[in-house]
Amino acid sequence: MSTGTRSARLRALFEAPELFFFMEAHDGLSARIADTAGFPALWASGLSISTALGVRDSSEASWSQILDVVARVVDASRVPVMVDGDTGHGDFNSARRFTRQAERIGASAVCLEDKVFPKMNSFVGDGHELAPIGEFCGKLRACLDARDDDDFRVVARTEALIAGRSVAEALERAHAYADAGAHAVFIHSRRKTAEQIAEFAAAWRERLPLVIAPTTYADTPTAEFRAMGIKGVIWANQNMRAAFAAMSRVSRDILAAEGVVRVEDDLAPLSEVFSLLGYDELAEDERRYADVELGLR
Repeated sequence: MSTGTRSARLRALFEAPELFFFMEAHDGLSARIADTAGFPALWASGLSISTALGVRDSSEASWSQILDVVARVVDASRVPVMVDGDTGHGDFNSARRFTRQAERIGASAVCLEDKVFPKMNSFVGDGHELAPIGEFCGKLRACLDARDDDDFRVVARTEALIAGRSVAEALERAHAYADAGAHAVFIHSRRKTAEQIAEFAAAWRERLPLVIAPTTYADTPTAEFRAMGIKGVIWANQNMRAAFAAMSRVSRDILAAEGVVRVEDDLAPLSEVFSLLGYDELAEDERRYADVELGLR
């Protein structure tokens, strides 16, 4: 296994004993901010990308639109990126084409969920239909076969708990997905406590790395996740929600005041924006490349 590529680094994170964190990114700016903050990996969130595109997280954005944003996330960061692949945007063929293209643009993993296409966001409504186990296992194998790099990870996400099914069914599905070759399992729950996750993890016994997104049970101490044997924690939508809240507040305040005096102290200085995006480096490069005198022969 190589040690320098982003995919190799993500594989090493999954195989190391320590718990690690993914931070959500939905565009180039949020990717660079999360990378600079020190997160070792990014989650290219379907919900957050769809929201930033102004559409709902219900398969309204095409997979090419999603991957166009993912390419920007990869380009703006230095750390591995795991792509929220939803259902694979269709059947096994759509899923493997999505996976192949995600790898080509520099992503390090794709995560596929076992709902049917088109899907609805896991936190909306109760009509979450699950795909047959065998069908989803075939989709996983197609994606595994589509890879060029053995370090590129394919993660299986079961929505059994989201769909109101039992922990036993979630385990049945997860074991089948492991048998199909998945490199890790993402167990999702929208309960306000981590009890279901703890029950699942205890029975899972760390067969494969286990990934969670504690959006609704975010007040659970991280020490409990470590005690459960969780490998990866995804902060799946916090950057988008922070931006949503800040932009909503600032837009209302500026309109009401007919000016920016009330909000100026809450805004990031342009100097910080320029620093993050390397404007000084650009100025230096302009001096280096703008007027190069070449010797004449």
